[in-house]
Amino acid sequence: MMALQCNSIPNFPNIVNKTISRQQFASFISKTRSISTRINPSSAVSNARKLSRNRVVSALISEEKAAEPSSSGTDAFKLTYLEGNSWLWEVGGVKLLVDPILVGNLDFGIPLLYDASKKYLKNFQLTDLPEIDCILITQSLDDHCHLNTLKPLSQKLPNVRVIATPNAKTLLDPLFTNVVYLEPGQNHEIQTSNNSYVKVRATAGPVLGPPWQHPENGYIVTSPQGQLSLYYEPHCVYNQEIIGKERADIVITPVIKQLLPSFTLVSGQEDAVQLAKLLHSKYVVPMKNGDLDSKGILASIVKSDGTIESFKELLLKELPDVKTLEPIPGVPLSIP
Repeated sequence: MMALQCNSIPNFPNIVNKTISRQQFASFISKTRSISTRINPSSAVSNARKLSRNRVVSALISEEKAAEPSSSGTDAFKLTYLEGNSWLWEVGGVKLLVDPILVGNLDFGIPLLYDASKKYLKNFQLTDLPEIDCILITQSLDDHCHLNTLKPLSQKLPNVRVIATPNAKTLLDPLFTNVVYLEPGQNHEIQTSNNSYVKVRATAGPVLGPPWQHPENGYIVTSPQGQLSLYYEPHCVYNQEIIGKERADIVITPVIKQLLPSFTLVSGQEDAVQLAKLLHSKYVVPMKNGDLDSKGILASIVKSDGTIESFKELLLKELPDVKTLEPIPGVPLSIP
């Protein structure tokens, strides 16, 4: 069965848009140019999806001129949403592949109960990836630590650095030789080509089970010069006291809740607003990790609560200066 989560994090000792072709995706990653004119947010999203449908690779779309010129390219983040929980991030020349689900469907090993595929990047293949410097794994379950993807990735990139939750150790150790397991509160540095460092700090995510185990991970990634930081945790689950001591300019989080009867699988809405407030963030990048083509008994009983628009209304009321940047699958979003 699909694992459940405990939204209250105990004190553990160690706790301190339609189908896009392969050629299009590769071009999205390597050849993007920004649109510098001011764009209405809702029309930007709609137009980008039209570009995708028409197989036109034209631009890096961002909302409210988020991608203005920067004097420090090494401290800019380029974020490419790969649907589900999957991302490709680039900062300081370092490319991080996050929670990749890129080969086959997502089914948790129970395809008769749950089987999901992507809506837009259906033709993606591993050969479309640029050179990867690090794989980042937040959780040990299939929707984050996807063995159908990680097994061929380990054959393609046997020595790639992997940063992961210790809960995934039994899954990752047989595949990769260079794995760093971070407990919440621990840090790791990735050296860039100019001998500076991208810093990765683990934070406490949800407790999953049964069997119940140590918290899974969120991460704060800080640019080489320390001018920009990003927080990511794919369930919008956090300890307010702990996360309130952190800072992140960019928050990537779900904003639409996913609910089972009497149980919250993924949080969002007011909890996502509170997260941005605690982190003193400037940007929220909402992810639709439940927006998949899914089928099966479990898929039929998971319900959504809220929309991106309702989240924006909550955010505007509580944090009017924080901008919402909606990612388009396959289209890099640049934040300087």
